[in-house]
Amino acid sequence: MRDLTSPENFETLVRDHQGMVFRTLTRMTGAGAHVEDLAQEAFLRLYRALPEFRGDASVSTYLYRIVVNLAQDEWKRRRKDREYIRHAPEAFAGEDEADAWLENMPGAEWDEHARTPEQRFSDAEVKLAVDEALLELPENERAVLVLYHQEECTYDAISEALGMPINTVRTHLHRGRKRLSELVRTQLTCHARLIHYPAQAGAR
Repeated sequence: MRDLTSPENFETLVRDHQGMVFRTLTRMTGAGAHVEDLAQEAFLRLYRALPEFRGDASVSTYLYRIVVNLAQDEWKRRRKDREYIRHAPEAFAGEDEADAWLENMPGAEWDEHARTPEQRFSDAEVKLAVDEALLELPENERAVLVLYHQEECTYDAISEALGMPINTVRTHLHRGRKRLSELVRTQLTCHARLIHYPAQAGAR
C-alpha cells in the first residue's frame, strides 16, 4: 500500500476528494466561510489518522465519516448558540441539481407539463427552497439524503460511513425524502403567495 502521508500522495488525495468534501459540508451545514474551515479540519483529521489507516475501509468512506462528524459538531454548536441561519442559492453546485433532488420524492410533479404558471419559479428560488428544507431535516435524514443523492453512495457505503444498519439507512432515506418534499412544497407555496398577493394589491 502506498504511503498516503507523503506530501505528494496526500496532495493528490486532497485534490481528488476536495470537491466531495466541500459539496457535502455545504449541503449539510449551508454555505458560508465556515465551510472552508471545516474542510481544512476534515483533511487535517484524515492526515492525522492515516498512519493508523489499514485499508479496512476506502479512504472515501473514512473521509465521509469525518465530514459527517464535523457537520454534526457544527449543528450542535449552532443549537447551543441558537443560531438559525438561512443561506443563499450559491450553496448549490449545479444548475439542474434541484430537479435531481426532487424527481425521486413521493408525489413529485416537477415536469413542465404538470406545473402551473405560479409554480414555475426561477431555478434560484427552487434551489433555495431545497437548501433551506435540507437544513430543517433531522441530522441523520439530512446526512443520508446528501450521501445518497448528491454523492451517489451505496447503502453499504452510507451504512459504514454513518455507523448504522442498512435498514436504518433505508428508513432515514424514505422519511427524509418525504419530509424534504413536504418542506419544499410548503416553502414554494409561501413564496408564491408573497409574489401573488402584492401583485394583486398593486393592480387595484
